[in-house]
Amino acid sequence: MEYNKQDISKLFNEIISSKEISLEEIPCIDLYMDQVTTFFEDKLLDCKRNSEDKILTKTMINNYTKGKILMPAKKKKYTIEHMILLILIYNLKQVLSINDINALLSPIFNEKVESIKEDIHIDEIYKSFLNIKTKENEELKNDFNHIVENIEDEFKNFQEEKKDTIKLLTTVLILSNRANIYKRMAEKLIDNYLKD
Repeated sequence: MEYNKQDISKLFNEIISSKEISLEEIPCIDLYMDQVTTFFEDKLLDCKRNSEDKILTKTMINNYTKGKILMPAKKKKYTIEHMILLILIYNLKQVLSINDINALLSPIFNEKVESIKEDIHIDEIYKSFLNIKTKENEELKNDFNHIVENIEDEFKNFQEEKKDTIKLLTTVLILSNRANIYKRMAEKLIDNYLKD
């Protein structure tokens, strides 16, 4: 295995350039559960680590409703608000527990979690999230290239046979550290501002 910074950066760019679901792509008509799961499987295909992985299942949707992080379907159909929430939940569950997601989303729901509060415009929140995420991804790309350069510099005089393995291990450790710091900060924000 050769640690090639161009190949490593190419992998990162593939992740960064994964297409998000735009507001315009979300159907304006209400969907049945099978249509919802098919929509997500089609749109987030690039997010799968393995081909057999599932993006969203009926069980997941039912568990989100039971966990009060998604309002119940209306006459067995899911609205655009449901779809946006499911996208947000998909993003959040990569890092946060269901309890943390519940604490984060509960302020947007009415008391019985039957609908989103009238003064909350989930489509505007989602649109802003996508805009900021696009800008952040450029910064992340620069940060990642900086990490790779730091690792190259750190091991440039390293003569050991397993130099590439050590650089790869170090890259994963640094990425995991960053992910852990951001995860812990998200948890701190939830604990300090959204939990009693």
